[in-house]
Amino acid sequence: MTLVESLKRTIDIIEESLPKSVSIEEAAQVAHMSPAHLQKAFTVLTGMTVGEYARKRRLTLAAEELTRGETKIIDIALTYGYETPESFAKAFRKQHGMTPKEARIPGARLSCYNRLLIHVTLKGEKAMRYRIEEREEFQAIGIHRRMTMVNNEQSREIPKLWGEVNENGTSEKLFNLNNGNIKGLLGLCIDNGDQTLDYWVATDYIGSVPDGFYSITVPSSKWAVFEVVGAMPHAMQQAWEQIFSEWFPSSHYEQAGTIDFELYKEGDPMSEDYYSEVWIPVN
Repeated sequence: MTLVESLKRTIDIIEESLPKSVSIEEAAQVAHMSPAHLQKAFTVLTGMTVGEYARKRRLTLAAEELTRGETKIIDIALTYGYETPESFAKAFRKQHGMTPKEARIPGARLSCYNRLLIHVTLKGEKAMRYRIEEREEFQAIGIHRRMTMVNNEQSREIPKLWGEVNENGTSEKLFNLNNGNIKGLLGLCIDNGDQTLDYWVATDYIGSVPDGFYSITVPSSKWAVFEVVGAMPHAMQQAWEQIFSEWFPSSHYEQAGTIDFELYKEGDPMSEDYYSEVWIPVN
């Protein structure tokens, strides 16, 4: 199943289940993807998680029902998955900027999120350089932080974390400890399946884990390795978008469902000539 077909099936199951919610596990089963990689692809291409999209659609439909003025607010809240009027009002205000009661006033300006439509467009004018590699499992050591993916918050938190490790000397220590086959610093993303991810700043390391660091095993995989040239973080973010919007839909490879990572080489990450890579396990 192609990535485009997987995303279409994800949207279909969400829409068919409304006003009820669909778990990421249920959506992933329909899409024939792992929950982590469905979440990654969906977030990169839409700017929101699967759960956020479903919530925005439910609150859009709830607002429509409120404007008809025929159903009690408490009944609408229960229909759209909120156990109390207070929790419904809080979520409703966040999306629409007003309370459910205010939404019933004629002329109220509501925020509507329509069903996502996937269009295949002719792109690819910018060449993507990649290679396929097979590697055995290896140990990475480093530090990690849990981040929320709600409102694509991880795209802001990850650069902050890199700023911290560069400033406090952690990145330099990891560069010096790097004694494995993959040279450089790794940015490992591990989706927890609950709209959070654990992001690691790490390095390929052979030996006992040094004080102050943690270890993680990166499994044996066939990797699609994409070259990235440009200043951080924008070059990396654009690379991910191009991989999901262009390369996967037009290639015969599928994500293997294990850990993917970014590889950062030595040099000035703010330089337009800075070289880095994206490693994605594929089948």
